[in-house]
Amino acid sequence: MYLSGVGPVRADALRRIGIFTVRDLLHHVPHRYEDASTIARISRLRIGDDATIMGRVISKGIIPTRKGLRVFQAVIQDESGLIECGWPGQPFLDRSINPGDLLLLAGTVRFFHGRQFAPRETINFGADEEDQAAGRVLSVYPATEGFSFKQVRALIERNLDTYLPLVTEYLPSAMLDEAQVPALPEALRMVHRPATLDEARRGRSRLAFEELLFVNILHIRARALARTPRAGIRFTNRRDLTSKLKATLPFELTDAQVRVTREIVKDMTSGERMHRLLQGDVGSGKTIVALFAALLAMENGFQAAVMAPTELLAEQHAATFAKLLAPLGLSPLFISGSLNAKARRAAATRLASREPVLVVGTHALVQGDTEFSRLGLAVVDEQHRFGVEQRLALGKKGERPDILLMSATPIPRSLALTVHGDLDVSIIDELPPGRQPVTTVRRLEKSRDKVFDFVDTQLGKGRQAYVVLPLIEESEKVQLKAATKAFDELRKGRLSHRRLALLHGRMDAAAKDDVMRRFRDGTIDLLVSTTVIEVGIDVANATVMLVEHPERFGLSQLHQLRGRVGRGAEESFCILLGDVSPDTEDRLSVVVNSSDGFKVAEADLRLRGMGDLFGQRQHGEATFKIANPFVDVELNALARESALGLLAKDPMLSSKANTPIHQVLRRRFDRAMELFRVG
Repeated sequence: MYLSGVGPVRADALRRIGIFTVRDLLHHVPHRYEDASTIARISRLRIGDDATIMGRVISKGIIPTRKGLRVFQAVIQDESGLIECGWPGQPFLDRSINPGDLLLLAGTVRFFHGRQFAPRETINFGADEEDQAAGRVLSVYPATEGFSFKQVRALIERNLDTYLPLVTEYLPSAMLDEAQVPALPEALRMVHRPATLDEARRGRSRLAFEELLFVNILHIRARALARTPRAGIRFTNRRDLTSKLKATLPFELTDAQVRVTREIVKDMTSGERMHRLLQGDVGSGKTIVALFAALLAMENGFQAAVMAPTELLAEQHAATFAKLLAPLGLSPLFISGSLNAKARRAAATRLASREPVLVVGTHALVQGDTEFSRLGLAVVDEQHRFGVEQRLALGKKGERPDILLMSATPIPRSLALTVHGDLDVSIIDELPPGRQPVTTVRRLEKSRDKVFDFVDTQLGKGRQAYVVLPLIEESEKVQLKAATKAFDELRKGRLSHRRLALLHGRMDAAAKDDVMRRFRDGTIDLLVSTTVIEVGIDVANATVMLVEHPERFGLSQLHQLRGRVGRGAEESFCILLGDVSPDTEDRLSVVVNSSDGFKVAEADLRLRGMGDLFGQRQHGEATFKIANPFVDVELNALARESALGLLAKDPMLSSKANTPIHQVLRRRFDRAMELFRVG
């Protein structure tokens, strides 16, 4: 279908923001709105006012402060007067805001050497005429370099009247009435061309309801399938190997570990197949719980498998299990893609013998040539690192083995039903006694020399450290220091006397593995890396995690990075280095002030939304583009009730009336629709 105003260049730009079809364009909704219908006159602004203003840029510049913070300042003028505006920590705005530009600003008037406006939101209309913007609710769309939000808005405005009449509603009217949301054609009109902010919210609610409905449908269906009775597998709690392990452990289990172990044992000894998620913060002791579950399977004559996302992490698990199982006269079997032919044949022979064994490995466990004779339990560590197909494949390796997924990326309890609706959820919400919390601090760019002096001091004590950056290589498009440049500067400069190494995702698997092994073995003092080290490396001697450009990371991601240190007995530190805006400073304070991964995740969800839940994205589309179950609590409850009612009458959505819903589900969640076909 031809789209007016789009040629090859624009088509490429649209693809970068996930727009491939007319349908994608209509569902590319604004990520915020600015109410230009209530513009305040600059001359009437008073200290403390919260207001929206519009005016032309008269002058601009970057002002350094005594604390080393760079502030972008501009003087804005309307027909009534002028005012100085300041953007602390955002000097990059000097490249995009120029004299003569028309700005719409929402913010607060404060006193700073006189009256000054502190913008909370900034929209630059360039040379647009004021009457084109004033008096309207302005939609601000997600955009991309070379294709601004104004161009996106103009494209949608040009095509809306042509294609909106072709949109038809496919959800039952009774369902929409119950949820009190408008029909789809009207909802799309409301989000793209709202008369008021309230109207925009109503339109958004319809689209959010749809997303929540679909996710609930998938999870309810998956949960029903997961609870199908096991075909003949019924574990008995013999208390043989499990009791021996408990007696030989060099530590006491925490109350939380005992609680979740009992939940897992109850599942495994019931008449239904276990499909459970084990959540726990970094270092909370999920691995030992998985070992108890594995021994329960083994003492019943079954095999157990633990799959990890990286070879190094799999090796670490195998080493941990070997140490704990040695007093029991047992040893784990390790399988990875790097095994030579002889080792793979030996492993295959052992698996074929029906010997109760604990198998630890990478994705090689789900490959065709790995066959289990009697798999009773499949454990997937860091489950979000695997796609839907890999998780399903491990579950198919036996006759419906019990499934235990583990994750160190916490989801608040209030969201567990939506995010993991197909799973039972166990949470380890307690750290082992004696584990020291990591001291987390914020440091400005002016403190860089002192920060690296501190890092050098730690290295001088025989400790190790990480420096993590968001990019591999620098780009003219993004003014951020990159890992390659930071590595060169450090090894040629202030840390030239230390042993440094570089690690990033573009290195081949063998090179990455070699670097991580050398860091683990202590032959590297400092590792300069991207977030590739977020999962898969456990070095007790590492005591410093230095994160550059922390504003480029999510809060949960920062918490995961922080979890790479503090794994030994020594005091450890996480340093977030760089100048950021006041709003970002407030966001980062969550990580600085809390070591609770669930609280951090809760704040992250409030700020960033849910993202992708099914391990597969269609055209880069996240599971939730609009809805946020943490915010849309009531809407989510209505969506869940609607999904339950729909599936109670038509579990496969195979009726003629529900065919459109099934088609939309397939289009948006093609991989996850496997759940409708797999029992």
